[in-house]
Amino acid sequence: MINTISNKTIDLIFKTYPYCHDFFESMVVDYPPKDKYHLTIKEYFDSLDSYELQLKGIEQESLIEQFISFLENMKERQKNVQWNIKSLTIIGGQNKFGEPENISLYLKPGDVVSIVGPTGSGKSRLLGDIEWLAQGDTPTRRKILVNDTVPPQSWRFSIEHKLVAQLSQNMNFVMDLTVADFIKMHGESRMISDVENKIQVILEKANELAGEKISLDTPVTALSGGQSRALMIADTAFLSSSPIVLIDEIENAGIDRKIAISLLVKNEKIVLIATHDPVLALSAERRIVIKNGGIDKIIITSPKEKEQLHELEALNQKLMYYRELLRTGASIED
Repeated sequence: MINTISNKTIDLIFKTYPYCHDFFESMVVDYPPKDKYHLTIKEYFDSLDSYELQLKGIEQESLIEQFISFLENMKERQKNVQWNIKSLTIIGGQNKFGEPENISLYLKPGDVVSIVGPTGSGKSRLLGDIEWLAQGDTPTRRKILVNDTVPPQSWRFSIEHKLVAQLSQNMNFVMDLTVADFIKMHGESRMISDVENKIQVILEKANELAGEKISLDTPVTALSGGQSRALMIADTAFLSSSPIVLIDEIENAGIDRKIAISLLVKNEKIVLIATHDPVLALSAERRIVIKNGGIDKIIITSPKEKEQLHELEALNQKLMYYRELLRTGASIED
């Protein structure tokens, strides 16, 4: 690998290994300027001032070996976060009265399940059990299996790599970054090779979801609630390595819910949505009904319900039309 990397141009290396800038930062080595991109990485390291490197405690002769070792370690780390999720199984526990749930729900990539029930019934608790990969150690005593087996402890407690991505009702950014910088940072942390292309795709898809358009130079702290949710759904669909997505009340975000779900399903995610929206509830093939803190039953959406869904979607489109008129300052008198 040493000769292969040594003879590659800096431009090619940066495109192939977008995370390699971390090496320069950690080693306090000058980042190559663009007019040096035509050099091989070895030529660039050889051109650095040996005296300045010595002052930093760096041996110039071993710099290329350290760089290649860094790339190998990062590549190995990337392998470790490639999930191979074929199924997720929810094994019932008990409701708040201690009554057994007596259910076992099997899900596979591409499945969409809605979770319905009154406010306070326990919808968010179910999402929490799945995110936690509960093993009978939560108040509901539910168990979550991955690929028909108990997931390893490292999956449950890893801070860096999450099997489950959860989009909650309230999303607030605290980082002082532009939208472009935010997506780029996430892409580089996932070691994505075509970050610039991903930035454009995510922005395009986020703007299909959001009412008010988002631009790349917009600070993420200036995004509205709906824009934030749109950005995170697009980001989750195209960048997140998490194969399971939990969404809590997406209807409150003011975004196109149908496109949002379609994006996640196309990217082979297992999607569970806690919702009060009849359109979202019936869009799923199955819905989990929550009552008294437990899973009361699981309903398969019937053909007749699918027919009624078309009527609900037409009503929803009409409502969205009037909402957009009012939002843009128009009158609906006529």
